[in-house]
Amino acid sequence: MISFYVSENGSLRESDRVMPGCWVSVVNPTPLEIKELIEVYGLDSGFVKSSLDEEESSRIEREDDQTLIIVDTPVSSVDDDKTRLFYTLPIGIILTDDYVFTISLKDVRIINEAVSGSIRDLRPNFKTRFVLQLLLRIAALFLIYLKQIDKISSAAEQQIHNAMKNELLMQLLALEKSLVYFSTSLKANEATIEKIFRGRVIKLYDEDQDLLEDVLIEMKQAIEMASIYTGILSSMMEGFSSIISNNQNNVMWTLTVLTVIMEIPNIVFAFYGINTGTLPIAATWYFPVALTILLMGIALILILRTRKK
Repeated sequence: MISFYVSENGSLRESDRVMPGCWVSVVNPTPLEIKELIEVYGLDSGFVKSSLDEEESSRIEREDDQTLIIVDTPVSSVDDDKTRLFYTLPIGIILTDDYVFTISLKDVRIINEAVSGSIRDLRPNFKTRFVLQLLLRIAALFLIYLKQIDKISSAAEQQIHNAMKNELLMQLLALEKSLVYFSTSLKANEATIEKIFRGRVIKLYDEDQDLLEDVLIEMKQAIEMASIYTGILSSMMEGFSSIISNNQNNVMWTLTVLTVIMEIPNIVFAFYGINTGTLPIAATWYFPVALTILLMGIALILILRTRKK
């Protein structure tokens, strides 16, 4: 889908046609729309394909009069098992002389917020500032999702203390995987922003320097938070692994004790089941039973004393 937005009185308004200084939002385009972007708007075919590649890493590239900026934006979803997942998706920003294009494979939150007016004073006719505002919001979204990951992991930890369920462990594993995605994407985004900061690819204006510095600060803060949460979650998973191993050992010890105790009646009754009269008080049934109970008690006391040591 291709949509056009222009700035009007400090806010965005959707337009039914393209005009100089507008923002062209492209979300999950059809093959015909991709052809239109290349043939009608003159976009570089490699830039368009890179923007729609889920595996594309964050980078910045210039070709003739077009500049491509690919950044990873965070995405949150819930799978069929109701496990909360966090991952990243690349979004391509292409700057031309007249337009600003954003191309994404899916309908991501950053685009929805820009369209709804959640990002204040967004003006696509000021292309550099427009890009920096999107990057600043993407960095803020990383921080928001990182805080959500921390809350979900803390809640799962409290529930696991009461009952260790597989669903909770799977959620923690998914969060640990999400943090790896976030850390990798944030570091790639940081390298791209630092390249913009040097001002060799897109033109920077004096009034945009503070905004660009804010973007770098937010990105570095997100990287630090991701690193901290990754360490915490890794330590938590190691702790739970030790707890599971310890619980398994306790269960195996209990089963071993029960096996040893239950073998005593088999041994005693096997002896008294032999056709011989040499066993003591073989003619009565209560003596073998009493002997069995006595031996089971002695064995249990010895095992418990050994366990305490």
